[in-house]
Amino acid sequence: MSEREGLRADSTHFTLGGAPFLILGGSIHYFRVHRAHWRDRLLKLKACGLNTLTTYVPWNLHEPERGVFLFQEQLDMEEYIRLAGELGLWVILRPGPYICAEWDLGGLPSWLLQDKKMKLRTTYSGFTSAVNSYFDNLIPRITPLQFKNGGPIIAVQVENEYGSYAKDEQYLPFIKEALVSRGISEFLMTSDNHEGLKCGRVDGVLQTVNLQRLTNGDVQNLAEMQPKKPLMVMEYWSGWFDVWGEPHHVFTAQEMISIVRELLDRGISINFYMFHGGTNFGFMNGAVDFGTYKPQTSSYDYDAPLTESGDYTTKYHLLRNLLSTYNKEPIPEPPAVQSRRAYEPVVVSHYISLWESLQCAETHFRADDPVSMESLPANHNNGQSYGYTLYQTDIYSGGELNSRNHVHDRALVFIDRELIGALDYRTQKVKISHSKSERTLSLLVENCGRVNYGPALDNQHKGLIGDITLNDVPLKKFSMYCLDMKTSFINRLQSLKWMPVGQKPTYPAFFRGTLVVDQPTDTFVKLPNWSKGVVFVNGQNLGRNWAVGPQKALYLPGPWLKSGDNEIVVFEELKAAETINFAENPEYSKTVEVSTQLFCTLL
Repeated sequence: MSEREGLRADSTHFTLGGAPFLILGGSIHYFRVHRAHWRDRLLKLKACGLNTLTTYVPWNLHEPERGVFLFQEQLDMEEYIRLAGELGLWVILRPGPYICAEWDLGGLPSWLLQDKKMKLRTTYSGFTSAVNSYFDNLIPRITPLQFKNGGPIIAVQVENEYGSYAKDEQYLPFIKEALVSRGISEFLMTSDNHEGLKCGRVDGVLQTVNLQRLTNGDVQNLAEMQPKKPLMVMEYWSGWFDVWGEPHHVFTAQEMISIVRELLDRGISINFYMFHGGTNFGFMNGAVDFGTYKPQTSSYDYDAPLTESGDYTTKYHLLRNLLSTYNKEPIPEPPAVQSRRAYEPVVVSHYISLWESLQCAETHFRADDPVSMESLPANHNNGQSYGYTLYQTDIYSGGELNSRNHVHDRALVFIDRELIGALDYRTQKVKISHSKSERTLSLLVENCGRVNYGPALDNQHKGLIGDITLNDVPLKKFSMYCLDMKTSFINRLQSLKWMPVGQKPTYPAFFRGTLVVDQPTDTFVKLPNWSKGVVFVNGQNLGRNWAVGPQKALYLPGPWLKSGDNEIVVFEELKAAETINFAENPEYSKTVEVSTQLFCTLL
């Protein structure tokens, strides 16, 4: 890839190296796909007839604590971009700093929220100084991979869907300058949905649009806003994301293909969001809140052309047939499908209660008032980002416990370790039986995922974010335990005395079993008759399990298994079963077609 003229938009079509160029892109996020599978997924993208990879860059993974930057192993963004180049793909990079992406806080690190005056995605100095520090580390990793330097990056996106947020008209120019001043010299573009187009402009940057159906006139609108410029759908939504407690979304292959054909026949460049969704491993899922808070699932299958586990779909094959007619060269044959296995069920052998596990918590903190996760003195004073926090205090009477909507997002309520109820955004009161003796009130509060899109971004503190009252009197003198359930915590649990499961467990609890493997292979973990919790395999957090669905199985990449004994730990809040099961394929409780009403609600 030599130093020729890069991507240009000097007329109604793009040129690359001076020749007409139609962008046929697909989104695959390196942070949602096990590194050992990167090559397989990119080869499948290329074999579908696409010529460009797009990926976001998640700030909250790359700078989990202020000034601590991680770009190794699973987060080796540079290697991912180089690999795309080796395979003959161009790259459009979307470095944010905000990425949306159905990702916790839209990719922004939660430690930003420690600043009580924080205004995210604005030119507020507390935000811009953090962006400048991050970009000082990030951008020098990107610049050598630009087209002009012989790399595959042909374009860089300025922020993401800012027109829908639009709180500060100086912000997009700031981000543009932050990129350019650090050496980004390739083509710049923005990306907005229907509502955001009118407010998402920045001088000298091409606007693109995000859509699924052509009913809103978005393409025509874009053409009128930018006459004599190429048109691009930066996010053609190939499906949609899922939230807990609602159906799995599907978008029919036939409808998708007919719309894509129309776009291509009009010479419009396109990027499939997602081409392969992958997985929100760990606690990284986001949430939506347009009046009702709804956390997203661990699966990010998205009903995309490649499934969560990398399988071909009808969408893939129809799309490949269509795109073959827009490719001058024959497109490569698709790689063979990777095998998966339904391992024999694992019998749960031991458990340890949450209460016993508290001695392994990294942070135990006392204060008069409850402290939100982000403000706990955990992780070198960067606060707690994810997982659960246990709040405990003593009470001397019964009555009405009122969360005052300060539980974010969900709490199990215990009196002397006995479960008496749950609190969330809908249920804000619990009755406590009367007693004059001293009792311990415990609230196990879960961060179910920070909102990733919309006006609620600034208000994403988790845990107890203010006073809770008993008979209208604020409770005081709290002990707080940070339970972010990192791999180090799961490993420390092993040193404790676990009980055989013959005895009735005290919930919540961690349950353990051993999976014996000869040849490590991809699989799905299924937990029928369990209730709600988290699954860890050899210390790796696969994500959340919740009986409300729609997700009924968690994807387990084979590279996280090893030949021999593999330790599976399930944190279960309410009710465990005797076995941990496996399946070759995912399972959803119910499905529903993506409707136009859904987009009206969201956009």
